[in-house]
Amino acid sequence: MKRRSLPVAVAFATTAALLLTACGGGDDKPDDNDKIAGADQGTAKPSKSAEPSGAPAEGKPDGVDVSLPADMNLVFDWQKPKDKNEAAAMEDAANFFRAIYRGVDKRTTEDAAVTAYATGDGLHYAETQINAWIDGGWTATGTLRHYDATTRSAANGKSVEVAFCADAGQFYGKEVKTEKVLKTEPSIEDFDYYKIIMVKYPTADDLWQASKVFVETKAAKCQ
Repeated sequence: MKRRSLPVAVAFATTAALLLTACGGGDDKPDDNDKIAGADQGTAKPSKSAEPSGAPAEGKPDGVDVSLPADMNLVFDWQKPKDKNEAAAMEDAANFFRAIYRGVDKRTTEDAAVTAYATGDGLHYAETQINAWIDGGWTATGTLRHYDATTRSAANGKSVEVAFCADAGQFYGKEVKTEKVLKTEPSIEDFDYYKIIMVKYPTADDLWQASKVFVETKAAKCQ
């Protein structure tokens, strides 16, 4: 069985009411007057665990580790936007996903990276994802590719929507106890389309946190 057939599917089911919105058919390109869903969401300060010892009171939490084991490869195949805020939000959207899989590897939802790069519903999403992997007795291995990214800023400059595709065709669950890699044949279930609402941390110039996560599973447009 692949990663998409394992804990992510479980987590999607348990968090559907709050976090999971399947994007409908039709034109997905936002109108200039469209509001970003969740753009007015306030930010919560990272917990103390997200602030390394001796870190300054303001600024990005330097020293927060988002490194992953060598066999867990997250690829972000996208170009950096010219807009400074959108570029920073995109970078931290990638850090949000690194934080989730770091939590999977470390078997905890309390890793400093999780609380640094997530807040509100985004933090709940991350915790649910990590707990599903832990409860199943799985970690992950292989390559998870993210691509076709777009960004869109809210008028107030305090939130950015980062949207992208993800291909888990080479990303698998692995039993922690036996180290058995769980594989299936490639399918539409390998493809997801994400819209992440990133909100600006009020006392930092370049720290953005995932506040909401919207997912379209079995996303044919990502094939």
